[in-house]
Amino acid sequence: MRILLVEDVADVGEAIVARLQRVGHAVDWASDGDDGAGLLATQAYDMVILDVMLPGRDGFSILKSYRAGGGKSPVLILTARSQIDDRVSALDLGADDYLVKPFDFRELEARVRALLRRNQGPATNDLACGDVVLDRSSREVRVGERAVELTRRETAVLEALMTRPGRIFPKEDLFEQVFALEADAGTNAIELYVGRLRKKLQGARVQIKTLRGLGYQILADAH
Repeated sequence: MRILLVEDVADVGEAIVARLQRVGHAVDWASDGDDGAGLLATQAYDMVILDVMLPGRDGFSILKSYRAGGGKSPVLILTARSQIDDRVSALDLGADDYLVKPFDFRELEARVRALLRRNQGPATNDLACGDVVLDRSSREVRVGERAVELTRRETAVLEALMTRPGRIFPKEDLFEQVFALEADAGTNAIELYVGRLRKKLQGARVQIKTLRGLGYQILADAH
């Protein structure tokens, strides 16, 4: 999934980016409010992690504008401000969750998973299509009882497809979900990862189909 992080403390931002990338997310990081608001206005994200006290625009202002403009992606407020009035203000402005610093990174990852699940529909961490199951918490993939070893980005491509089996994902959409803005790769990299997935999932009761000019979709094999 593609996530926007707006956080001005360098070591906190670096740690969050590293943790989220480790579990397969593409993360764009803005270190001030103006840059964060600009990215949010021009890019599509599956989720936003937003600090409150920022250089430039503050997090509450960014959140208010985003919701007023029709932005629907889940927003996790991340801040050192722990007063109940701050929490109420954030939720009333449209935040979906609120995490107070200092925090445990395991809790951050769990809250990210929960918000993404809520936004995408599934009630558990498991995504399933045919006999393929992906555990979004452990990042483990199984075909029936067989474990399948995938790289971080192979897992990210598979996760994107499996969130909505049957949906056609344009190559550009998959690229945005797997690679952050600074990534040194082109959209043709998606073809490489899809090809690797097909080989590693050989024998599974799923198909990853290429629809020329449209994109890719995953389908459970009826046979």
